[in-house]
Amino acid sequence: MATELSVDAPAPDGAEEAPAVRIRGARRTFEAELAPVRALRGVDFDVSRGEFVAVMGPSGCGKSTLLNVIAGLDGVDDGTIEVAGERVDGRDEDWLARFRRHHIGFVFQFFNLLDGVSALDNLVLPGVLGGMKRRAAEARARDLLDLLGLGDRLQQVPAVLSGGQRQRLAIARALVNQPSLLLADEPTGALDSEGGLEVLELFRRLHEDGQTIIMVTHSPEVAAGASRSIRMRDGRVEK
Repeated sequence: MATELSVDAPAPDGAEEAPAVRIRGARRTFEAELAPVRALRGVDFDVSRGEFVAVMGPSGCGKSTLLNVIAGLDGVDDGTIEVAGERVDGRDEDWLARFRRHHIGFVFQFFNLLDGVSALDNLVLPGVLGGMKRRAAEARARDLLDLLGLGDRLQQVPAVLSGGQRQRLAIARALVNQPSLLLADEPTGALDSEGGLEVLELFRRLHEDGQTIIMVTHSPEVAAGASRSIRMRDGRVEK
């Protein structure tokens, strides 16, 4: 596969020796009407650089919360979260937004694309926000869309694409700033079996090119495509 999909984002100081992700004692509780919900209960979790890890478990076990605290989209009540050698817990929103733009790509179950914007501009916008000149962002976007089989869909809006095509577009968007870490929350959950296989094959190719991936899934078949699987239950990683 072409090397354009591999990640070249500069690592933070000290990150070369650090794992991609290191979590120690992570706890997160949400207040609810009837009783507090303890989403994470002292999670310890490491991911090495270049690993493709599937996170499995029943609904409500803490899988999505785990991804969100890794990305800094949610905080922890206790414990530490390190990504590429940097502590992300306790940081302010501006710092987290900058860090995500340069080091983390996020793929959502329901795509979260800009509906009235072309496939090309769905990639160009985050590239420009990440610090690229528009011409460079457009070149990067065209390369990614070609590589992901969407080179003939540049000017089409997401609404006219199939589910599998929209998820490939969402993955391309997540890769436009060459993140060191790709997070995917049920990336095949809204797709039919054919679209799900397309996305899983793309993740396998990315992994072969050295991309670090953490993917949440309910599906044992999808998890089988990862290099390692872990299981969560009741807010804990099962040993």
